[in-house]
Amino acid sequence: MGSTLAKKSPEKFNNYPLYSPRFWHGMRTGDYFHLLQRHRFRIHPLSWAMAAILLPCTMFNSALYRLQRWRYGQQIDDVTIDQPPVFIVGHWRSGTTLMHELMVCDDRFTYPNTYECFTPHHFVISEWILPRLLWILMPRKRPMDNMPAGFERPQEDEFALCAMGAPTPYNRMAFPNDPYDYSECLDADAMSDWQRQQFSQALQSFLKALTLMRGKRIILKSPPHTGRIGLLAQMFPGARFVHMVRHPYALFPSTRRTWQALDAAQGFQIPHHKHLDDYVFNSLNRMYEAFERQKAELDPAHICQVRYEDLVADPLSQLEHVYQHLQLGDFDYVRGPVEDFLVGQRDYQANRHELAPQLKAEIDRRWSAYLQRYDYQQTEVPAA
Repeated sequence: MGSTLAKKSPEKFNNYPLYSPRFWHGMRTGDYFHLLQRHRFRIHPLSWAMAAILLPCTMFNSALYRLQRWRYGQQIDDVTIDQPPVFIVGHWRSGTTLMHELMVCDDRFTYPNTYECFTPHHFVISEWILPRLLWILMPRKRPMDNMPAGFERPQEDEFALCAMGAPTPYNRMAFPNDPYDYSECLDADAMSDWQRQQFSQALQSFLKALTLMRGKRIILKSPPHTGRIGLLAQMFPGARFVHMVRHPYALFPSTRRTWQALDAAQGFQIPHHKHLDDYVFNSLNRMYEAFERQKAELDPAHICQVRYEDLVADPLSQLEHVYQHLQLGDFDYVRGPVEDFLVGQRDYQANRHELAPQLKAEIDRRWSAYLQRYDYQQTEVPAA
């Protein structure tokens, strides 16, 4: 069921790591300089030391990449992804992580873990040792919520694409005060030919390496894939999609909190977030205009929609519905592992947010299409 290489560590170190890894640690040197150059090296003075520390990391990645290509390059290139992936999509904070955690309880599937997404260039040759050495760097929980973190846990493949230098809106976290990088890539139809080519090559390469290691059908989750389902269906004929939706009154404040946490943790600048609210509003609209347009071209049997509120209320029945709709196999096989996982999540506490009346009105106005399409009414603010 995925890698279990990360060494278990003392609670105090998990809660307070001495040094937290950044997505840019996984880049090769050329991609790292390209990222900095795109933003004209507008690095805050307090982050110059971090930028300097990252340079030898990228050189190390470049060396290991060449070693992996020498040892396994042809084998990776020759891999055929015969079992089309399952993609979990939906806006940030819509429950994609929870659905991912539930689905990967099924050991008939596999998934990219955090280490693999942070080191996409060389995990085939390095995963047996580096997570054992670097476990102290990983926090126990994610910075934006209370979900557990760790090198061995399921992770977004978008982070791998980011580390591989592919065009992804996650590049905005490096320079959060600059005009938002690659925001057009939230809609595959708006991507340039070069962007589509780079994105497709990076994703194919990453999944081929993962398939070489595991040989199982892959379950992926990435919110930016929401506006790319048409492209993904072309790349992987027969792919399945699980679409998560959630009340916008919870989505907005939780997404804003997510970007604030990630920008502070990942950025080379001290974020001022003057335009963050507009970015959150515009991103959902861009993603869902693309999603609805592309969904019309998919086989309805290949996409299943789940409301976050329903998943939290009755996870077993919702997951069983997903299995039946997408024909993912006998659900009874995984019922026990899912129940065990849920027992371990009983103490999880969701964040709650208070929304000012003016913000509620703005959400009603700017996300009215989402509210109406997914039948969310103007109610009290749910847990976020």
